[in-house]
Amino acid sequence: MSALCGDSTVAKKFKYWQIRTMLATWVGYAMFFAIRKNLGMAMPGIQSELGITKEQLGIFISLNGIMYGISRFANGFIVHKFMARNFISCGLFLCAICNIIFGFSSTLTIMGVIWVFHGWVQGMGWPPNARLLPHWIPPKELATKMARWTTSNCVGAVVSIIVCSYLATWSWRSVFYVPGAIAVLVAGGIWLIIRDTPSSVDLPELSAGENYEKTDDKKKKSSEYKQFINKMVFKNPYIWIISIANFFVYVLRFAILDWGPVLLKEWKGMDLKNAGLMLAAFEISGAVGILLCGWITDKCFGGRGLRVCFITMTIASFFMFLFWRTIAAPAWISLMCLICSGFCIYGTQSLILSAASNIATKRASAAANGLVGIWGYASTVVTGWLFGLLTDIYGWQVSFKYVMATGFIGAIVLIFAWRAKATGYDKES
Repeated sequence: MSALCGDSTVAKKFKYWQIRTMLATWVGYAMFFAIRKNLGMAMPGIQSELGITKEQLGIFISLNGIMYGISRFANGFIVHKFMARNFISCGLFLCAICNIIFGFSSTLTIMGVIWVFHGWVQGMGWPPNARLLPHWIPPKELATKMARWTTSNCVGAVVSIIVCSYLATWSWRSVFYVPGAIAVLVAGGIWLIIRDTPSSVDLPELSAGENYEKTDDKKKKSSEYKQFINKMVFKNPYIWIISIANFFVYVLRFAILDWGPVLLKEWKGMDLKNAGLMLAAFEISGAVGILLCGWITDKCFGGRGLRVCFITMTIASFFMFLFWRTIAAPAWISLMCLICSGFCIYGTQSLILSAASNIATKRASAAANGLVGIWGYASTVVTGWLFGLLTDIYGWQVSFKYVMATGFIGAIVLIFAWRAKATGYDKES
């Protein structure tokens, strides 16, 4: 850090590369998300053309989500053996190829295998970014800038939803062809634009992050580190409460994100274009929720994010209840329910991840977030296969009732974390 402050030319060059890296990775991760959640817009066309049931589509969603959770956890360790730049580019390129092949497919088995593999390569997106960004962002700026950076998934989803809602009116296959082709170009652009570390462009490393990384690598090899992880993560009741609550947060989120287009079309009687705009509003409000809930946590709750999570999860569940009960109401009421619930759902999700890092401390944050993440993506068993099966048998009114109820269960779980401190650093020693 001192080298950067002492030389204005070096500082200016570092700032250029920092912005360049953040923008490129932001666009790249938005693209990862854009070609992860486009299946929902294609569902009505796939059902009508290929005769695939909601239960079968739900199995696609479940297996894809489970594979993604496993991949994201495993690649958190694997990525350290490769250049992050190559890892991101390769992952996005493979995701693009999966989309294009899926668009050409018409056989249930082939489509299923491709979408499961797609879950694995999607898991190559987050870990290299999590490794790369701390090299370019000083520790004191990391929380603020990472909060801004994580809006990439909301923006990626918004763009995907709007574009794919129009493409789906032409052909469901184009929902995979067009984003897939764009992702190939973005993958190439990322490889050309970003660099892993400041030293790779003849700049000094951020000494605090460099020293921490070296120290941490040594500690990770020791039995003491394993004991520390066991204490701060696996024997920490608050981490388990967070993990279980995250399961229910993701049920609410994915029920709308994965099934929203066909749900709004069949249950609310909307065309795909209007359904796409409504879901885009859900995502935009989510991005606002991520930023504002973080600010509220620091300014009003002294960093106790889990208290805010309880409040936002309760509010989200209430608006999901209104969405469920206002089936015959005007579309603007459904829109307001989705906007309010999206704000709270994404705010809760973001705070859960930061709370896990703070409570487990930065030394155990990767393991804590890995555990929390696996519980989150395990929810796709409910939002995928089970939700599709219930809808096939009983209809949207019944299936969504169970989804809505899980939100209140998640809020109840979070009550047990009300007394949690803002961080776990007092227990670190």
